[in-house]
Amino acid sequence: MQRYLKLIGLFWSAAIASEMEYRVNFILATLSSIGNLVGSLFGLFLFYRKGYTFAGWSWTEALLVVGVFTLLQGYSATFLAPNLSRIVRHVQEGTLDFVLLKPIKSQFWLSVHTLSPWGLPDLIFGGVTIGYAGTRLGLGVNNYLISLIPLGFGLIILYSLWFMLGATSIWFVKIYNVTEVLRGLLEAGRYPMIAYPTAFRFFFTFIVPVAFLTTIPAEAMLGRIHTIWFVGAGLLAVVLFLFTSWFWRFALRFYTSASS
Repeated sequence: MQRYLKLIGLFWSAAIASEMEYRVNFILATLSSIGNLVGSLFGLFLFYRKGYTFAGWSWTEALLVVGVFTLLQGYSATFLAPNLSRIVRHVQEGTLDFVLLKPIKSQFWLSVHTLSPWGLPDLIFGGVTIGYAGTRLGLGVNNYLISLIPLGFGLIILYSLWFMLGATSIWFVKIYNVTEVLRGLLEAGRYPMIAYPTAFRFFFTFIVPVAFLTTIPAEAMLGRIHTIWFVGAGLLAVVLFLFTSWFWRFALRFYTSASS
């Protein structure tokens, strides 16, 4: 474990030093984050402007969901996209051969080799949105701490879904459109699941588990989540993570390498 933590430190310090050569990108990323957050808030405002409310969700409570969604966007932009989107390129260019020859697990290397600081604005704005809504609702430290559990499960679920899609590039080399479809589906997490019709709620809970990414952490923060959802989120995260590891090893059996 200590070895892998040391490697992460070396990887990320090198990545940050490289990215800092283009500091204007941070300003552009900040402006993009502000635009996305304003878009989310405006969409929420359109629902609530005439007194309409999602069942069981006030405006301020719905802001928690927007905040959690923005956090996940920052997590994706900082850690997932810079790493997992490169799996396709490694397969296309044959450089996956060099990854497989390294004396560390290939999944680990592909998952944490780099990061992008341009996702930090989303992480900051997401935290600010949650803090603002939590202050208005009178939430305490315990509320935030409890929500970290399903939020952590949500991060694992999101990583697993993204990595499995990246692994399919071994069979279907160009899968950029598929990842965009996943991004589009995850956009449903901007708002509480109750905002959608019953069929969509079922789909976004049991088929593409968007509800476990945003709505459930927000409900945990509000102190009204049932234990079964905690357990369900945990089991889903563990099962998906283990399945992802197995799926990657299975996919490698079909990788013919650049030299074969």
